[in-house]
Amino acid sequence: MLQDILEAKKNLFADGVQTVLRGQENRNRRVVFLKGNLVQNSRGESRGINARVHDHGTYGFASIAEYTPEAAEKVLKAATENATFLAKHSTKKIQLPKTIGTGEIPLNAQIVDTEQKLLIELCQTIDAYVEKKYPDLSSRTIVYTEDSMDKIIYTSDACNGHIVSPRCYLYVMMSAESKEGAPVEMFKAFGGFGSFYDHFMNPEKLYPGIDELYRKLMDKKEGVYAQAGYKTVILGGMMGGMLAHEAVGHTVEADLVRGGSVAGPNLNKKVASELVTMVDFAHEYNGEMAPLPVYLDDEGIKAEDAVLIKDGTLVGYMNDRESAQAFDVAPLGNARGWTFSDEPLIRMRNTCILPGKNTVEELIASVDDGYYLIDSGNGQADLTGEFMFGVTCGYEIKNGKLGKALLDTTVSGVAFDMLKTVDMVSDTVEWSSSGFCGKKQPMPVGMGGPHMRCKIMIGGR
Repeated sequence: MLQDILEAKKNLFADGVQTVLRGQENRNRRVVFLKGNLVQNSRGESRGINARVHDHGTYGFASIAEYTPEAAEKVLKAATENATFLAKHSTKKIQLPKTIGTGEIPLNAQIVDTEQKLLIELCQTIDAYVEKKYPDLSSRTIVYTEDSMDKIIYTSDACNGHIVSPRCYLYVMMSAESKEGAPVEMFKAFGGFGSFYDHFMNPEKLYPGIDELYRKLMDKKEGVYAQAGYKTVILGGMMGGMLAHEAVGHTVEADLVRGGSVAGPNLNKKVASELVTMVDFAHEYNGEMAPLPVYLDDEGIKAEDAVLIKDGTLVGYMNDRESAQAFDVAPLGNARGWTFSDEPLIRMRNTCILPGKNTVEELIASVDDGYYLIDSGNGQADLTGEFMFGVTCGYEIKNGKLGKALLDTTVSGVAFDMLKTVDMVSDTVEWSSSGFCGKKQPMPVGMGGPHMRCKIMIGGR
C-alpha cells in the first residue's frame, strides 16, 4: 500500500528541486526473564512518512505519523515551505551535486512477525537450561530483543528502493560472586540479521555458547586485578571492533570532521601501523553478507564500501550528499535515519579493521608478560580520538600462555597513537552487531576486527 502511495506522489516533485520521500515502519519486540520470572513482555510499532526537500540552498524536512496519500502530499508541501522559509533566514547555503545516478534497489529481505508466545517460550527454555545446569549462579537474566526498519524511498534524482533491516538477539546474562564476595557478571548475545525463524528454531544450538559463557564466568570468579600501566596486550576481535567504531569511526564521520575532529588535519597522513586497514562495509564482507547489510541510504544513494584507513594512512571519510560535495568525493550511502520522524545523519554501517597474516595462537605466544582482552561491555570516545573502554572478559598472558582471568578493568588511550603500536594482526575477524550507536538517534550497526597485538594503558584495581 505504501509503495503505491509514494509512487503516485512522485508526481508532486517540483522540477529542479532535489526531493526524497520516505515511508518507514519500525517494529520492536522485547521479552525479559529474571531468575525465571517474566518481568517484561512488550511489542510496538511506529510508522509514518517524511519528505526532505533541498531548495534555495537549504533543506526543508517534514514528517507525519500517517500512511495515506494525503499524508504524503502534506509532508511534501510542508517540507517545501520549510526550505523556502529557512532559505530566507540562513546565510549558509548547502550545495549538492546535480545527480548521483538513478536506479531501483530491489527488496532485500522480509520482516516476519513472530508470535509473542514463541519468544516467551524460547526464553523459558533457555532459562530452564541455565537454572538446571548451573544452580550455583547468584542470578541469571534472559532477554529477547527484536527491532526492524522497513523503508520505501523515492527520490527526484537518485535511486529508489524498498529496504528492510530485521534483526533479533537473545542475551544470556549470568552473575556469580568472586572469591572476595564481590559480584562478577558476563553476558553473551546470540542472533543477528534476520528473524526469529532464522536463528532460534533450535534452542539446543545455543547450549555450547552458553556453556562457554559459564566457563568464562567461573574463570572470572577466581580472577585477579590487572596490574595498571602501559602494557603489551592482545585485543580480541570484539575489542578491536569497539575501537574501530567508537575511537576511530566517529572521528571520520564527515559531519564530525567538519565539527573539528582529529581526523580533519590528518587526511592522507599516517595514523596507524602499516598493518592497519579499516573499511566501513556496506552490505558484503569477504564474499558474504555483512552482519547488518545496507543497500540504499535515506538520501537514495546506492551503498558502497568506504575505505577509511589504508595501510596505516587515513584516506577518506564517511559522507552524506552535502559533505561529499564539500570534500569533492562521491557519497557512498552513509546517511540514515532511525524512525520516520528522523532526518538522516551520517552513520556507520559495518565498520571493521581488516585481518592480517598471523594466527591468534601466534599472537598470544608472542607475549611474555601482558594481557589478552576479549570483551567490552561499554566504551566512550571523543573527537580527539581519546577513548576509555570497559573490559569485562580477559586473561593474563605469561610466557606466551594464558594465565588467570581478569576482573573488570578499563583500557584507555588515543586511537591514532595506539594504532601506531600495532605490530601483529590475526588472520580472522570477529563481528558484533547486537548494539546501537547513539549518535543523536539510535542506529543498528555492525563492528568487527581481528586480534591485534599493541600497547595500551590498562587500569588496575
